[in-house]
Amino acid sequence: MAENKSKKLPQFNTNQELVEFFDTHDLGEYEGELPEAHFDVDIKRSHYLVSINRDLMSKLLEVAKEQQISVEMLVDSWLKEKLIKAS
Repeated sequence: MAENKSKKLPQFNTNQELVEFFDTHDLGEYEGELPEAHFDVDIKRSHYLVSINRDLMSKLLEVAKEQQISVEMLVDSWLKEKLIKAS
């Protein structure tokens, strides 16, 4: 049976030290030292395609750029606001 050839992981005082270490080292070499990770993934998020008039899209792009956000975020927030007011 092959023996575990993983290296001993050094101790780090900060997360920044850890990040800098793995910028120059292979994570796979320390596989045996790493804790097992458990997490849930929510893949229920959906994306929808919607037709938008060219002039309207140009204006949306301008506003999004001014607010330094994506058009998707802008439209999503505006639609939420509109739906809350309509309720």
